[in-house]
This record gives sequence, C-alpha cells and structure tokens, in this order.
Amino acid sequence: MSGGSAGRAPVLNIWDDHWDFRPEDCPCDVDFVAWLDEQGIRDASIYHFGTGGHHHVGIECAKPERQNHVLAITAAPREHEAFVQLAVSRPEVLRFYNAVFGDIYLINEQLLPEFDVVTLFHLCEFRGAANDEYGALTDLDVTRILTRRLRPGGYILFFPGSFAWDRTNDSAKDVVAEWERDGGVELVGRFKSLIVYRKAP
Repeated sequence: MSGGSAGRAPVLNIWDDHWDFRPEDCPCDVDFVAWLDEQGIRDASIYHFGTGGHHHVGIECAKPERQNHVLAITAAPREHEAFVQLAVSRPEVLRFYNAVFGDIYLINEQLLPEFDVVTLFHLCEFRGAANDEYGALTDLDVTRILTRRLRPGGYILFFPGSFAWDRTNDSAKDVVAEWERDGGVELVGRFKSLIVYRKAP
C-alpha cells in the first residue's frame, strides 16, 4: 500500500498489486458465483468489494445465463487498468459490469443505488493509518452504509478465509459481530468459503 506521509498533503491509499485468476487464490469469488447459481439469482444488482485483476465476478455475471448487474470497486490501479482493457476488448461485458477505481472508505451513500446483494470479502484488509490522513470511514461505517443500500430481503456476504478475518487487532470478524448487533440482519449460514447474511424483509 501507499499513502500520505508527514510534511505533505495526504494521497490516496492504494493497493499496489494485481491478482491474476487462480481458483485456489480466489475461492471467495469462485464460490460467490456458485452461490448465485445455487440461489438462482439472475438480473440482480450487486456491489462487489475487490475486483482482482481477473474480474472474475463481473465476467461471470455478464454471461447470458446470469446477466446480473455488478458495480465493483478496486483501490489497485493495475486492476482497474485490466478492467479498461476488458471493457475495450469485450464491450458485451461492460453492459453488465462496471469497476470503479477508488477507496471504499470514501464511499458516498448518496451516489449509490439500491442493491440486491453486497460482497464484503476484503473487509479490514486495506484500511490503515494512511486512510486516517484524509478522514476515511471505518470498516464498520462502510458495512453499515452498504447495508442501508441493500434492499429488504437482500444478501450480504463475507469471507472468513480473509487474512483480516480473525487477526488480533482490527479483525473483520469483530466488525461483523458489532454490525450484527445493530439488528436488521440475520445469519443465513455458510456456503463453501463464505458466510451469508440476509437483511430483514
């Protein structure tokens, strides 16, 4: 990651990496598409946190048998560059998939539509002191905002296989536990590597 430093204005905290597609490295994305198919979810609006350079979720959701509408975010410039190349070479995917470059911790609720499904597989992985320098939101803030933008009866999914899920400090598991205590959501259960919650109807 990179961010601001003492003596100069803060800069965006980016993720300077690029995830190519290997199923063993991206079980959350693979399992998410499998979950969509098992649930028979089609023509749904999805918010996806973390694209990977492979853009697997967007590409799979754009296929004729699914045609889900995915808005994704990445803080990795190279992942976004891969999206631009994808959009140019496969415009049929762009009809159903758009990936924006930015910091999810600067998310603006007023710019968001309503969603049927939200993925927060990378909760707590990318936030640090550099985000604080420009007043970024917390992981709990982001989770609450996206829950408000979730339609009643909609789903929100987490990835307990994340390196940030059960760590000693600032764990995603603790954020999810506090978020769950807010009420208005129920635990549906596990699906492969994922944990599934549902917003009250």
